[in-house]
Amino acid sequence: MAAGPGPRLGLALLLPLLLPLPLAAARAGAGDARQEAAVRALARRLLGPRAAAVALSVEAALAAGGPDTYQLRSPPGAAVAVAVRASSGVAAAAGLYRYLRDFCGCHLSWSGAQLRLPDPLPRLRAEIRASAPGRYRYYQNACTQSYSYAWWDWARWEREIDWMALSGINLAPAFVGQEVAWQRVYRSLGLNQSEIDAYFTGPAFLAWNRMGNLHGWAGPLPPAWHLKQLYLQYRIVERMRSLGMITVLPAFAGHVPQGVLRVFPRVNATRLGGWSHFDCTYSCTYLLDPEDPMFQVIGTLFLKELVKEFGTDHIYSADTFNEMTPLSSDPAYLSRVSNAVFRSMTGADPEALWLMQGWLFQHQPDFWQPAQVRALLRGVPLGRMIVLDLFAESKPVYQWTESFYGQPFIWCMLHNFGGNHGLFGTVEAINHGPFVARSFPNSTMVGTGLVPEGIEQNDMVYELMNELGWRHEPLDLPSWVTRYAERRYGAPNAAAASAWRLLLRSVYNCTGVCVNHNRSPLVRRPSLRMDTELWYNASDVYEAWRLLLSAGAELGSSPTFRYDLVDVTRQAAQQLVSDYYLSIRRAFQSHALPELLTAGGVLVYDLLPELDSLLSSHSLFLLGRWLESARAVATSDREAEQYELNARNQVTLWGPSGNILDYANKQLGGLVLDYYGVRWSLFVSALVESLNSGTPFHQDQFNQAVFQVERGFVYNKKRYPAVPAGDTLEISRKLFLKYYPSALRRSRAGPA
Repeated sequence: MAAGPGPRLGLALLLPLLLPLPLAAARAGAGDARQEAAVRALARRLLGPRAAAVALSVEAALAAGGPDTYQLRSPPGAAVAVAVRASSGVAAAAGLYRYLRDFCGCHLSWSGAQLRLPDPLPRLRAEIRASAPGRYRYYQNACTQSYSYAWWDWARWEREIDWMALSGINLAPAFVGQEVAWQRVYRSLGLNQSEIDAYFTGPAFLAWNRMGNLHGWAGPLPPAWHLKQLYLQYRIVERMRSLGMITVLPAFAGHVPQGVLRVFPRVNATRLGGWSHFDCTYSCTYLLDPEDPMFQVIGTLFLKELVKEFGTDHIYSADTFNEMTPLSSDPAYLSRVSNAVFRSMTGADPEALWLMQGWLFQHQPDFWQPAQVRALLRGVPLGRMIVLDLFAESKPVYQWTESFYGQPFIWCMLHNFGGNHGLFGTVEAINHGPFVARSFPNSTMVGTGLVPEGIEQNDMVYELMNELGWRHEPLDLPSWVTRYAERRYGAPNAAAASAWRLLLRSVYNCTGVCVNHNRSPLVRRPSLRMDTELWYNASDVYEAWRLLLSAGAELGSSPTFRYDLVDVTRQAAQQLVSDYYLSIRRAFQSHALPELLTAGGVLVYDLLPELDSLLSSHSLFLLGRWLESARAVATSDREAEQYELNARNQVTLWGPSGNILDYANKQLGGLVLDYYGVRWSLFVSALVESLNSGTPFHQDQFNQAVFQVERGFVYNKKRYPAVPAGDTLEISRKLFLKYYPSALRRSRAGPA
């Protein structure tokens, strides 16, 4: 082979050949006829009788062994407006959505659908062909299973899988119901039920039990939970595969319950340290030594059990060191661990391919130096692992690891932490990042991915990322977002389009290292040292709010418009909370009691109640929706109480004593008034008392007092409505008239 760039180019060209064994099987998925039937059924669910005017066909041979492809054309005759030919069910669904989006002006998102079809359906002047630039469009984060999917029934899963297919997603985890298989394995090894019950967490925290971070917290899992999840998983994997999606099943990462040490007293297992402010009561998981024979026994047993139950597409997920420091930084040890995990996969499935989250490398960069990263990755044969470059829009890892030292990777947009609400995006980074990564020297990139910790927020960012998954060059973002607004609301509107262009250049264009974790004073425990910094100009959001309200007369009947009006008003209110907090702090520090009482009174008695009533006017911003969905899974009153406690704890204390307090904060009707509002009331009262009595304000004393309020909310058993009340437009307009003029003045004046 020639010197210079030759070998580097060679690896990039060889990459598709490095992956043939499992991928050939994985890509085949369901047969053409099965996928064709599945995508036609999807079209009927989406379009009803109008689906008759769309012809959908699947021919795997169209891809010629390469990435997914689709063709759109209008055949002669009036019966069929558009014919979609594609290499898979997913590609056919993506082609159908392309037609609906670009030619019918339609839109589909988590917050609603706009499917007002022209009559007759438009015909295409010329044939359109599209091929994906990479093999994969991946979706889901290990945490999404708990932050978003914890309480889903089949109807909600069916809608999500339809959205996935229409978005062109062809690779996704199917993690539901795995505890059934684990329970069988543990029982077969000799553990008793009480040992198993002490290991599994409650449903809202299973994501971190599966990654070895937690055990026991908010558990145990009732028998009925296992049964319902098992039957849900059957339907999920069947539907995903019928559409040609590749399902990723969980595998053994090395973590074991304490009961394993009782049954096998000579097993070589070491206790890891505590995770994220949890002590060893609920953390400090046991990790098997990679050389211990039981590593292979347990790993292979579990995977065989799982494959027997659900079949396989030969791709498996395992994360051994998620936010946990390995026992040794010795490269040889790290290679042994990854090799042991991989061998436990191939022991059950010789075609296994390991999909691993690359979060650990950027989360603990001091530990994961190049030698350690290389050792972990190269403990697995080249091409038998796919790494998710999980936070590539802000902290790409491929750039400092020579493209993951030859292992294939997927460029992922993480975007959201904890399922927080808050307008946010890094649109320039995602519009260019995947293309830069693809042209990186010796790039081993095999696709793009969406990996938010929580969903049902910031629809625009996900629509953009899904579209980029099929593109070969960046988009013109201002013109794209103008069309987005028109499709989303079903009609052109100059004010709405202007609002979206403002949002695009401000909240949605965070540059540099951006972490979308909502730290607004609104959703954080009050203190005198709160962060109020923004990455954008606050006045842009106030102006977008004004523009959207002005479009209300024309667009007010659109469900997606009403959702966006709530969301933008909520963002404006969040900014206002920061302003009032700064006034409160300033008044307290200058001992100005009247000003403190005024600012504190407005915040506690007007702004927060008004925000709560706004959120309560929309079904997707209701605390009751989250809590009632948890209760709906239960088969007894006792289970309903346990599940509701899980749901309440996750969005507030996140642990028994506020271990990860407010990490998964949400802005929901009911939560703002009875949780955040009560905290703020206590804080303002404590500051007033401090000024009145001349005694200093002590944060730790306040923290102890406010913890009782927070804990009280988790256990108060108050039922919250799951049905909205009030008129969104009226409430938003009332807030606007009351707060907009002074808000604009303050934002233009800048921070005091």
